[in-house]
Amino acid sequence: MTWRRLPGPLHERRFRWYFASRCSDTLGTMMAGIALAFAVLEITDSATALGQVLAAHTIPMVLLMLFGGVVADRFPRQLVLQLSNAAAAATQGLLAVLVITGRAELWMVMVLAGLNGAVDAINFPAQASMVPQLVTQPQLQSANALISMSRGILAIVAPTVSALLVVGVGPGWALAVNAGTWLLAAVLLLPVHLPARAPKETATTMVQELAEGWSLFRGTTWLWVVVLGFGFLNAIHVGAWFTLGPVVAKDTIGEQGWGLVLSAESAGLLLMTVLLLRVRLRRPLLVGMLGCSLMGLPLAALGLAPELMLLAVLAFVAGAGIQVFGIGWNLAMQENIEERTLSRAYSYDALGSYVAMPVGQLVYGPLGETFGTSAVLVWSGAAYVLISLLVLASRSVRTLDRPPERLVGRPTSGA
Repeated sequence: MTWRRLPGPLHERRFRWYFASRCSDTLGTMMAGIALAFAVLEITDSATALGQVLAAHTIPMVLLMLFGGVVADRFPRQLVLQLSNAAAAATQGLLAVLVITGRAELWMVMVLAGLNGAVDAINFPAQASMVPQLVTQPQLQSANALISMSRGILAIVAPTVSALLVVGVGPGWALAVNAGTWLLAAVLLLPVHLPARAPKETATTMVQELAEGWSLFRGTTWLWVVVLGFGFLNAIHVGAWFTLGPVVAKDTIGEQGWGLVLSAESAGLLLMTVLLLRVRLRRPLLVGMLGCSLMGLPLAALGLAPELMLLAVLAFVAGAGIQVFGIGWNLAMQENIEERTLSRAYSYDALGSYVAMPVGQLVYGPLGETFGTSAVLVWSGAAYVLISLLVLASRSVRTLDRPPERLVGRPTSGA
């Protein structure tokens, strides 16, 4: 792979439109958290109420994720994305109107947050599985790296934009702008047309397709082993890093220092993305899980020696390692799972990986109070490394290789 080939996926007209749509979608998603949080606090000024609203969004998203995978494999994915983005814009737009006019009540916000979470469950599997239909197989790594790079940049820009809108014109108008980004994402997909799927020999119900997805998940060893591992890893990550981390930082490196550490993590992610635009990954899950294990280092350091420079360096390294896994995982999925079942595979992946995250968020506070935050963080760092290496104990994970480059996955499209 050479630098001249970096924009290769962007030569494809449909990928350009999809990429623009995904950037707009991601911008809205990353703005939504801050806009919604301050809207709720304007209504109730209650952290408990905010937690209830966030849970109202998360629970239907998790419960309906498998259904979303079936929908995205059954119907044209660009249509699924258009409708889900339009629905997300409608729910957020209605919430914006209620907040701006001063008529919003907590129960209304919870209902609309729940509807938005249900829409997310439909959107994610279609979004994740659409890339192989837009570019050739040799371009998959570059396409995923470009998407990841845009996400990293927007992760820095979007919260600032949302916060400025909240301060400048109020949370209601920030929600309105957020709704506009999702509506724009739907419009940008209008030029994207995918070829119709070949009709199935026998008609199947959604329940049968869900069962087919489960059979695929259960029968693909590397898939369920990695997802099982990440059920634990994500619980540790959100519990130790994002729940206990700010608590330790407040008494040591300070809030600003913690922000710098998180920025260093994002910088490592972005740098690795640039490198992976140039370097072809081999054995994506082997190098991905090794890279992922590096997250154990800043976790342990946070417990043992919470010093700003050390944490920033280790967070930078960990961010780079996690990015290797992120791109490696998408390559493993997109190159080894059939296109017709890819959305269902992603939905089982998301369900298994996310289901334990609320547990981590709930238990790490009491664990830190009972056993001490330092001890809990050190043991969490060690557990993170150990679980990552245990995943590699599976031969199917260690030996999964990239297939030979071939010109597949992209029907003819105009420039």
